[in-house]
Amino acid sequence: MVSPLIWTVMLSLKSNGELLRSTTNAFHPPYTGENYAAIMANSGVFRWLLNSAFVSILQTLGVLILSSLAGYGFARLEFPYRNQLFLIVLFGLAIPEQAVIITRHQMFADLHLHNTYPGLILPGLAAPFGVFLMTQYFKAIPKELDEAAMLDNASRFKIFWKVLLPLTLPAQATLGIFTFLASWNDYWWPLISATRADMFTLTVGIASSQINFAQTSGLGYLMTQAVFASLPILIVYAIFQKYIVRAVAGAAVR
Repeated sequence: MVSPLIWTVMLSLKSNGELLRSTTNAFHPPYTGENYAAIMANSGVFRWLLNSAFVSILQTLGVLILSSLAGYGFARLEFPYRNQLFLIVLFGLAIPEQAVIITRHQMFADLHLHNTYPGLILPGLAAPFGVFLMTQYFKAIPKELDEAAMLDNASRFKIFWKVLLPLTLPAQATLGIFTFLASWNDYWWPLISATRADMFTLTVGIASSQINFAQTSGLGYLMTQAVFASLPILIVYAIFQKYIVRAVAGAAVR
């Protein structure tokens, strides 16, 4: 699994002229930073990077907020047709994105949301897995905590915000990381919705420079773009990996 990553990094440090002759000398000097200098001079890549970061962060925050509220409602509140609505949410896990892509495209076109940030963010807010995960996590928390808070005249929202939500931090971190990774790596919807270069996400922008390899800046430059695309993911995972382990361990204990 690590070998392609190392290979990519080594190729990004080689000159494009040398790679045109052979790629077998990736582990032999000389090395150069000209590809990274070219990336720094290319404002398009940084615009794509900012677009991906903006879309992924807002999408992750939206999923966490909506999934936490919905999960609390399904796990703790009594209301008509609760089980039926939860079953409909679960059906969302079985419906592939490709099955609704034409309808979604027409709807967003009618609302003039293509080539906009809301157009890139809103589809990702529908997260049935997030609702399911948070519902199960809230159900695992003893209801005695709610009852004790009610004795202190705490409102439903205060119980959710002050008592239960902090206990779901491991699940939220796990859901947040999975959502961020899925949004960052998403290629299908941004390819359809973003048709202007200034609205490309990093995945679409990099792919657009690889469509015709003969017209690209070279293999080393493409590998440098791949390194730039991977760095934020590695940083996010390195920071939040302890929450993933904690969530998995907690689920095993329960």
